[in-house]
Amino acid sequence: MPPFPPRVLVAEDDHEMRRLLVATLRRDGCMVEEAVDGVDLLARLAAGFDLVISDVRMPGLTGLEVLARLRRAGGSTPFILITAFGDAELHAEARRVGTATVFDKPFDLDDLRTVAQISLARRGAGRG
Repeated sequence: MPPFPPRVLVAEDDHEMRRLLVATLRRDGCMVEEAVDGVDLLARLAAGFDLVISDVRMPGLTGLEVLARLRRAGGSTPFILITAFGDAELHAEARRVGTATVFDKPFDLDDLRTVAQISLARRGAGRG
């Protein structure tokens, strides 16, 4: 376990899904903050995170729109998107904009944890 836990932002408008993701990541040793919609996600990004996990379809702004804004501003924070509406076009757009991965709901939580751990390791999170 690194001396400084990685900071993860979870943006999901479905309360139960957000609660599940947050609890899982906290058990994995992450410091997790929550955003309830796309506008909240965008506002919280300024605090700086090691990883963002976001639903695609949320009120205000979509996760994909927030990711595109982050990349245009030069941000390189790893971004994992989750969606219940994943088609080939969405996956292609997400890759083009720069997401680490897109998970289609329902997904295996262990798969998401693995991708999150890989993304954090690549970023060098927790080195202080």
